[in-house]
Amino acid sequence: MHSCSELCKDLFRKWAKLDDSCFSVETVSGGITNLLLKVSVKEESGDNVAVTVRLYGPNTEYIIDRERELQAIKYLSAAGFGAKLLGVFGNGMVQSFINARTLTPLDMRKPKLAAEIAKQLRRFHQVEIPGPKEPRLWVDMFKFFEKACALRFEDPDKQRIYETISFKEVHKEATQLKELTELFSAPVVFAHNDLLSGNLMLNDEQDKLYIIDFEYGSYNYRGYDIGNHFNEYAGYECDYSLYPSKEEQYHFLRHYLQPEKPYEVSEKDLEDLYVEANTFRLASHLIWALWGLIQARMSPIDFDYLGYFFWRYNEYKKQKEKCFSLAQSHLSGSRTV
Repeated sequence: MHSCSELCKDLFRKWAKLDDSCFSVETVSGGITNLLLKVSVKEESGDNVAVTVRLYGPNTEYIIDRERELQAIKYLSAAGFGAKLLGVFGNGMVQSFINARTLTPLDMRKPKLAAEIAKQLRRFHQVEIPGPKEPRLWVDMFKFFEKACALRFEDPDKQRIYETISFKEVHKEATQLKELTELFSAPVVFAHNDLLSGNLMLNDEQDKLYIIDFEYGSYNYRGYDIGNHFNEYAGYECDYSLYPSKEEQYHFLRHYLQPEKPYEVSEKDLEDLYVEANTFRLASHLIWALWGLIQARMSPIDFDYLGYFFWRYNEYKKQKEKCFSLAQSHLSGSRTV
């Protein structure tokens, strides 16, 4: 509380002389990489205003490019996405407060909301961010791999579990999948890369949806961003029985491809994107599994990151044959979907 008020006084001159009692702080959400706080301020005029303080999790700079995030926020904010950036400090940022609630995984599958998320994601993918436009998926995948296979845990139980992982097998799987995805002509867009329920907010009164939190944003494959979003229907608990059905995916993809006339999308376009997303969903499992290992060593947050590696990697192995078969039959032109 005290540090938040001091931080706001340091960043905003108009609040510098306010007493600490003019500030109140509450937690909006605590993700598994950062903490969102709402700071309410009673100004000298008597007006009440609010800002959001986002505190980065310790060691997250090990896997997140903060410079790239800050650049992206500027352009995405100008395009109407997320909160406005008001100030930056050592381990976080201050943004305008969005008066909305965070979605749950079950919210995301509601037809009306799924359609709106799809429309917003299409618009998000149309934003141009200056800088290199090469997709980051495989660069980041193998960067995470190099970090993940060189870890050492102080906790002997964690070290024992870690030593059961065959990194030779993981590398082989990533290489095979990379070769398969390269057979697709998947468009490259500026992708969110982390479109889980916690990064979607809804103002119920105004029926307005917000996409927030761009710390993993980069140029990437369109199919990866969509496949990753579908994986997030499972929530942090990784309950993959909640993965969207083909009918639910088609509903989302229609509204992504043709926001104004979703039922005029051709079957071919729909099937092409369906197969693309369901191939890249495998890459989403692999990269987040590796991310989980790195976080297991680096993050002090109370979350079973080591377990998360196995949940994601085991789901990858479970879905691999089906997804590879779907992709290969589609690429060969047999269209047996």
